[in-house]
Amino acid sequence: MTSDAAAHPLQARAAARPALTAALSIAAIAAATLAGAWFFQLVLDILPCPLCLEQRYAYYLAVPLGLLTALAAGRDAPRAVLVAGLAILAAAALGNACLGGYHAGVEWGFWPGPTECTGPVGNLGSAGTLLQRLDTVKVIRCDEVQWRFLGLSLAGYNVLISLSMAAIAAWGIAGSAARR
Repeated sequence: MTSDAAAHPLQARAAARPALTAALSIAAIAAATLAGAWFFQLVLDILPCPLCLEQRYAYYLAVPLGLLTALAAGRDAPRAVLVAGLAILAAAALGNACLGGYHAGVEWGFWPGPTECTGPVGNLGSAGTLLQRLDTVKVIRCDEVQWRFLGLSLAGYNVLISLSMAAIAAWGIAGSAARR
């Protein structure tokens, strides 16, 4: 063990098993991002538009796939399996970054958004309650920013998070190639 490895044991372990570290990091980031999205929705009552909901799909994939890839890395699976898992994670993250960029562009008015940004349609009941129900429907538009911090909307932060996940996956692939 070198003196640098003794001084920084976590960094030494991460460098020794880059695929494991990358897969666990991606799963943790995806889980934290989903927890944040649900917090905004359920606690702060910032409801998602259809594009917001679509951007969650990559995170719903990344949590279990990241954990499976980490499990495979922990059991010394063949490099091809690890690279495949990390490549799928990177592709999903890059695709999600593009979707987030598209959504941010819709919010900034750079291009038109989807036309399906409408409220829920359920049991409309009788004609007398129809007007009451229409008053309670909350339409979430894709082109209106619900929340902004430091000039970025949630779609903008999704771009940054997704690009970070893709970079971590690329690091895991490159590091696992150097180890074999």
